[in-house]
Amino acid sequence: MAYGVDGATGNGAGNGNGISRLPGLGGKGKYGRIGDELVEHNPERGSESRRYVFACAIFASLNSVLLGYDVGVMSGCILFIQKDLHITEVQQEILVGCLSIISLIGSLAAGRTSDAIGRKWTIGLAAIIFQIGAAVMAFAPSFRVLIIGRLLAGVGIGFGVMIAPVYIAEISPTVSRGSFTSFPEIFINLGILLGYISNYAFSDLSEHINWRIMLGIGILPSVFIGFALLVIPESPRWLVLQNRVDEARSVLMKITENKEQVEKRLAEIEEAAGGAKGTKEKAVWMEFLSPSPALGRMLITGIGIQCFQQITGIDATVYYSPTIFRDAGIKSDNKLLAATVAVGFTKTVFILVAIMLIDRVGRKPLLYVSTVGMTVCLFTLALALTLLGHGLVSLKAGLLVAILSVCGNVAFFSVGIGPVCWVLSSEIYPLRLRAQAAALGSVGNRVSSGMIAMSFLSLCRILSVAGAFFIFSAISAVSVIFVYVYVPETKGKSLEQIEMLFQSGREWQRVEVELGDVEHLVQKEHIDQRHSITVS
Repeated sequence: MAYGVDGATGNGAGNGNGISRLPGLGGKGKYGRIGDELVEHNPERGSESRRYVFACAIFASLNSVLLGYDVGVMSGCILFIQKDLHITEVQQEILVGCLSIISLIGSLAAGRTSDAIGRKWTIGLAAIIFQIGAAVMAFAPSFRVLIIGRLLAGVGIGFGVMIAPVYIAEISPTVSRGSFTSFPEIFINLGILLGYISNYAFSDLSEHINWRIMLGIGILPSVFIGFALLVIPESPRWLVLQNRVDEARSVLMKITENKEQVEKRLAEIEEAAGGAKGTKEKAVWMEFLSPSPALGRMLITGIGIQCFQQITGIDATVYYSPTIFRDAGIKSDNKLLAATVAVGFTKTVFILVAIMLIDRVGRKPLLYVSTVGMTVCLFTLALALTLLGHGLVSLKAGLLVAILSVCGNVAFFSVGIGPVCWVLSSEIYPLRLRAQAAALGSVGNRVSSGMIAMSFLSLCRILSVAGAFFIFSAISAVSVIFVYVYVPETKGKSLEQIEMLFQSGREWQRVEVELGDVEHLVQKEHIDQRHSITVS
């Protein structure tokens, strides 16, 4: 019996489907894997579903532009606010750092809020709160009113940075979940770059007006979120938790390329949701206070990577880059702000590199490259500033090394720990705990960011700018060890398989190999089947 390219009979992974081509794990062949089975691709439908998920990921990430813009624009605004409102150094630290500290309220509230009203509408709530805060800051007549607006904006940002990765992880296919979940980090970097450009563009205006315009422009991105809410669907996993299975199936039909995959994904979600409903009576936070060994490992990994993302000093580098460059020898405000644009551009370009690599080379290799690279750049920056301070190198050479070191630091950050931090936090927790556990990680991130931002100037006054960056380089070196010990590779694994890794404890390297072996065995089985069919 002969078989053509598009027609075959026989079993395919035990599901009754014929196999006529080599299976293409990762979505490039005719067949794709769901669990241990191969199902037929529908290329046209698959392309349409990927475009739809791509659009949803973009719209869900718009809140991240707000955080990035605020971080970038405040680095320049603070120069003019200090002159206009005559605030002290301590007030500058409070103004810069309070947003990160207060955002923990939004992040903590977002977990429960997103479980109550849904992931989608929590995204909208975040935008509304930020808009109010940005408007108050733009029209603030005094430091006190400015702080009130900043606190409101911080709550909105707390909601936004927590919910976007969770939402995207829950609608994304396994093979591209890392790339899509990195979108919020892309938009944070885009926002930082826009903030730097805004600083430079409006710096020549009156000191009473320019910083207000800079802050007021931050309202614009959140306006587009209103339109986004009309486009993006609710998370199918949240819908299942609410017993709205038909609606979940409808969403899965839009984000999945064939009906067989829809039913399989729906079955997996219902099974996971069943465990969530079975423990509904048990308070989630009590489970966090007395976690199982697997959950404990998840929390160490998730919260730890979130904290290391910030305590390595990235926000200090971004918020206070004008201070760093001034210490390196640049005196003009315009030149200081122009140099920060170069930092923002570098940070944005390299996050795009991470997006292309995260689902190809994996999370852990990118984390190694990132943390090692940051350690070297932070140490080099500290050394350059020290040599400049003692007159041991020329101003031109020292300044060049300082600028390259800052750009290198943000580049390595964007290639690894920046986006991977959010990817891991959205995929390592079980469904019943995902939103609130991710919120807890976001709290660690925001508190760490606030502590760094609020103490950096004081630390520089005590130890010098160079001394502060020597400390950051030491912390970054510790983060390399943390990645080795506590972070498993999650590339290409379903959310359920990732949960298995943490249940295995320190033996996850063996479990990773076993999961990979299963994948290879499934592939080999279907190659053999295809060969036998062709021969017959």
